Amino acid sequence: MSSRPPRPPRPPLPRQVKLFGAVSLLNDFASEMVYPLLPAFVTGVLGGGAVALGALDGAADAAAALVKLGAGRLADRPERRGPLIVGGYFLAVVVRPVIAVTAAAWQVIGLRVVDRLGKGLRTPARDALIADVTPAPLVGRAFGLQRGLDHVGAILGPLVAWALLAGAGAGVRTVILASIVPGVLVLVLAAWAVKDGEGRRTTAEEPPQPSAVLRRPAPALLAITAFYLLRMPETLIILRAQQLGIAVALVPLLWAAVHVVKSSSSFAGGALSDRIGPLWTMWLGWASYVALAAGMAFARGPGMAWVLFLTMGVVAGLTESPERALVAAASGPRRGSGFGVYHALTGIAALAGGLILGGVYQRVNGATAFFVSAAGALALAILWPFWARSHRVPAR
Repeated sequence: MSSRPPRPPRPPLPRQVKLFGAVSLLNDFASEMVYPLLPAFVTGVLGGGAVALGALDGAADAAAALVKLGAGRLADRPERRGPLIVGGYFLAVVVRPVIAVTAAAWQVIGLRVVDRLGKGLRTPARDALIADVTPAPLVGRAFGLQRGLDHVGAILGPLVAWALLAGAGAGVRTVILASIVPGVLVLVLAAWAVKDGEGRRTTAEEPPQPSAVLRRPAPALLAITAFYLLRMPETLIILRAQQLGIAVALVPLLWAAVHVVKSSSSFAGGALSDRIGPLWTMWLGWASYVALAAGMAFARGPGMAWVLFLTMGVVAGLTESPERALVAAASGPRRGSGFGVYHALTGIAALAGGLILGGVYQRVNGATAFFVSAAGALALAILWPFWARSHRVPAR
């Protein structure tokens, strides 16, 4: 009776990938110490209103999306990635604590825009570097680690902010200032990661202009963009959960808990992407979203809201890593431009989708908005395998 030979052990992830995972953890730690406090800070301390809050996120996201296009083009050259990554994190680390000393809502908006500009500069270069230094069979795991640790930081940040506010009696301004501590560690580790890995340099042809990349986006990128257009924003998911009976005081705990799910499912999603292919892993995420969004449309009571909201974290785990693996494979040597276009298109799509679904939510009701979102995502999930086959999009 013969036995199968044991599988060879998988090679470990490159050290640079692990360093960038730690950078993402600490940066989101610092960011999530501040971001959940901004609505209370703008309205309660500075006297701003709902319009100021809308401008805060809208202007920041739009600015970041546009910057990612140019930054992605620059990141096609490996020697430019280091300055883009470190410079982007430097902007965020310096600007974030300054919010504590602002005296008007417009100043917070301006600083938040600069913070997001830093994100726009660093993200395409960081993702391109991770894809460049990682062997192809491990790309899903690499992005799964980065996204998973990013969500761990999103768990720790709000909990530390809550402990400082409730336990230590600190004020909002003090908590915002304290975000500089993990921020300094971010800069140290980012500089180390960039110095430790410059990526595999290539002698490929001169990358095309960004407009050429936009004229010929990969079918997978178009489908990913469509999903971001159809997906319900997290702010509206929170609002729906509140309408179903979850107390406002419990929202920070709900927010931290969903990032626990996102973190753990990101590790699993990255590994699954390497095993069955990023296309089908991402498709499973879409199918999961259809069921969960429909559940939110028909949900009754806080118990169902808790279960559905937390399970929504699985969608991120099954889509974020495979999306990046697909972009890395489709971009070839022009990974900087590829990730720049990916982040810009999905950012703009998410903003447009949020406005559309938010309009349905406000003019009709929350259940209808979730039903519209679920129906659109279902159509995408049904049509995509046929579209992928007709365009010869590889599943692996």
